[in-house]
Order: sequence, then structure tokens, then C-alpha cells
Amino acid sequence: MNGNLSNLNFDANAVQPQESFEPIPAGWYECMIVESEMKPNKAGTGQYLQLRLDVTEGQYSNRVLFERLNLDNPNSTAVEIAQRTLSAICHATGVLQPRDSSDLHNIPLRVKVSVRPAGDGYDASNNIKGYESLGGVKQQAAPVNAAKTAAQPAAQSGAAKKPWE
Repeated sequence: MNGNLSNLNFDANAVQPQESFEPIPAGWYECMIVESEMKPNKAGTGQYLQLRLDVTEGQYSNRVLFERLNLDNPNSTAVEIAQRTLSAICHATGVLQPRDSSDLHNIPLRVKVSVRPAGDGYDASNNIKGYESLGGVKQQAAPVNAAKTAAQPAAQSGAAKKPWE
């Protein structure tokens, strides 16, 4: 056998093809934070906390959303937005004083999702606009005006890069 070929023994008839990763429709979804990691920002001037949330119910179960929180950033407005969003997440999960971001993992919560239309060379994507405990207490994500878009924590599905990454 040629060393450049792989013996797959795969039957595509037995496996559903991967669907495209179009944004999920706007609405409330039951989710869980399943991963978190501090990452350097693109400019190298700070860090953001990236949270991976998995949808756990309904038609869009197993879809992935991301939240990026600029907790360490020279832009104080970006940090304030990130802290307010993190507070909303903490209230929705009932973990008001996490020692580590992993303290927020695997706790069911509801997430309000919006769809950001495609534009400026980027595909349409999802944004997280609010959080809710399963008991029904709503926590809105920190508002962002158009002038502060570069500091915005973002959620997306798919792999398209955003200018603030």
C-alpha cells in the first residue's frame, strides 16, 4: 500500500453528513458552559476569557456558541462590559463568586441568542444577548453601542474570524 494513502474502511451510508453551520435562529436556548480559556487578544495588549457554550435541548442541541469577555484590556469600557456580562452569567448559574472559570462549567442556563447579519466580509453569526437561570431570572448581557463594536464580547457559530479577535 502507498504510504500516502489511508485505509479508511468507512461507509458514508451509515453516517449522516455534517450539516452547514449557519447561525441558529434568534431565541432562548438551554445551554451549558463546557469549556473556558484565557486567550491573548489580537493586539497583544490584554486577554479575553473565551467560553464555549453547548446548546443542550431542542432542534439545535449540540450546536456551539462562544462568548468572549475582554477581562484584561487597556480599554476600560471593554473591561466594564465584560465584567457586567460575567456577572450576568454568574447570576444565571447561581455561582456568584467563582474562583476559576471552570466553576461555571456544566451548569444548565438559558441563553438569549441573536443573529448578526453577514457584512464586511464576514458570514452571519450568533451573538449572546442575555442569560437566564432555569428558574426564569433574566440577566441581560451588557449593552454595546455601535461606536464600541471593536470591544464587544461576541458569540458565534462556525469558524469565521471577527475583527476584534
